[in-house]
Amino acid sequence: MGGFEDDEPPSKRARASSVESASLPDCFSFSKSANPLGSTMARPLPSQGKEVMIGSKGVIKKEEFVRIITKTLYSLGYEKSGAVLEEESGITLHSPMVILFRKQVIDGKWDHAVATLNKIGLLDENIVKSAAFLILEQKFLELLRDDNVMGAMKTLQSEITPLGVNRKRVHELSSCMISCSPQQLFLGFSKLGIDSSTSRLKLLEELEKVLPPTVMVPEKRLENLVEQALTVQRDACYFHNSIDGLSLYIDHHCGKDQIPSRTLQVLHAHHDEVWFIQFSNNGKYLASASNDKSAMIWEVDEDGELLLKHTLNGHEKSVMTVAWSPDDCQLLTCAMEETIRRWDVESGKCLHVYEKPGVGFISCAWFADGKQILSGLSDQHFCIWDLDGKEVDFWKGQRSTKTPDITVAKDGKLIISMNREKTILLFDRETKQERLIEEEQTITSFSLSEDGDFLLVNLVNEAIHLWNIRNGPIRVNRYSGHKRSRFVIRSCFGGSEQAFIASGSEDSQVYIWHRATGDLIQTLAGHSGSVNCVSWNPANPHMLASASDDHTIRIWGAKKASLKRKDVGSSSCSSNGIHANGNAHGNGFVHQCNGNSTK
Repeated sequence: MGGFEDDEPPSKRARASSVESASLPDCFSFSKSANPLGSTMARPLPSQGKEVMIGSKGVIKKEEFVRIITKTLYSLGYEKSGAVLEEESGITLHSPMVILFRKQVIDGKWDHAVATLNKIGLLDENIVKSAAFLILEQKFLELLRDDNVMGAMKTLQSEITPLGVNRKRVHELSSCMISCSPQQLFLGFSKLGIDSSTSRLKLLEELEKVLPPTVMVPEKRLENLVEQALTVQRDACYFHNSIDGLSLYIDHHCGKDQIPSRTLQVLHAHHDEVWFIQFSNNGKYLASASNDKSAMIWEVDEDGELLLKHTLNGHEKSVMTVAWSPDDCQLLTCAMEETIRRWDVESGKCLHVYEKPGVGFISCAWFADGKQILSGLSDQHFCIWDLDGKEVDFWKGQRSTKTPDITVAKDGKLIISMNREKTILLFDRETKQERLIEEEQTITSFSLSEDGDFLLVNLVNEAIHLWNIRNGPIRVNRYSGHKRSRFVIRSCFGGSEQAFIASGSEDSQVYIWHRATGDLIQTLAGHSGSVNCVSWNPANPHMLASASDDHTIRIWGAKKASLKRKDVGSSSCSSNGIHANGNAHGNGFVHQCNGNSTK
């Protein structure tokens, strides 16, 4: 491919109780003495004896286990099953006092709820105050909603404020009482909602976060425990690259066969070195750029086979790079020190040609809104365009390198570009803050992770560095083993959770490392020329593509006997991009662009 010189370069339920009609005083006081009706679950009594443990290792408390299962049954709507479990096990989800408390909250009996809260038997006064604050806040908001301004003011002044809790929130409630209508106030606090029944259920969820779990089992506790277990299994799986979700029936384990290592297709349609490839964001397309002055769009069909959709002609020089729009409906192609062209992916039509007299483009990228593009020029300037070709911004960069790479983070704020041979500039458009990644060796290319937090940097000394650019930048890992002496070799993130790193190599192989450990876990042979670029399908962790100087693109997949290798196109492909067998997917025709912008 093009040479690179070293010196350039988540229903709630309220169960009725026989004690729910008990009359409690509308008062609130903090008492540290245990109430006879208090929950024994809040403070276990010595007479209970040793707790019963279950499980093969004897580390699970039976009472907690049963209560969590009961909570889950009720949350899933299995009311009868939850009640039966409570009856058969003799282990109740809530004490009579807590049942009463929950019903008072749902019924909006706020003063009774505060009084009952003090009778549950909580020893931590701060917890009682925090829970009381939430209850009285709801009381305040509902009074305002009902146009009872005097009642709301009294609640704020004589009940909420004396608690001495969350003074900032007290000020917000006071301010909104003056400046907001009741509807605006309720809309302004999204965690509560307008419908009183819904907001009270949400209040119970908030109370569950404040009160000890022995009093009220947190919502979705069983789900959270299961998710934690699955996450631990996944993180411990060295080769985790599964398409299917993790199963609860068996312990999770992925073998090395989950890593794409088998050639499924060889795409022959280009007539010269293939320099750049990139899967679309949705994984349905692959775009390729070649020294033959063309770019191609390949479509991934339902069976995972890639078929030629469009051949994009019109550039007069070698096509260096491509960039997918955020919605994958458009594609940018950039030729070497020439123009940038914007194409409609469905029709293959050239929509616009971007050019500046006397200067060529060397790189291109989309902003997250899909309404603007960023370009790098051969004279070290950068230019932002709207889609119709109007310049939005233009500034001089500090590049003293031929490395053309630029990218824009998904938030549209961070622009990443080469600064000098050994330096990458991280520029925040909003704050104007500049941060630098400084390497000791010349940088040849870089690639941004999907979450925008990490940058993969390729160096001339056959090393690839991983940088954390959210907290830093800080270099966090290094990958080596591939070969590079003359050409620009590109690497990428990929696999499930982007847990792997792949790279091309001048020894005609594809290299794959474990991202966390840096271990080289696979080398893929098959190409007969330098592998210039690799791209991992973001929607299919079992699909990897590689582009080579041997004029081909190889599609690699996991080792599955049902998948057969297929060659698409051939050296005898006609110039209009129709397959040798006469079939043309999506017409498969060449699309010319004569240089005139089409709007």
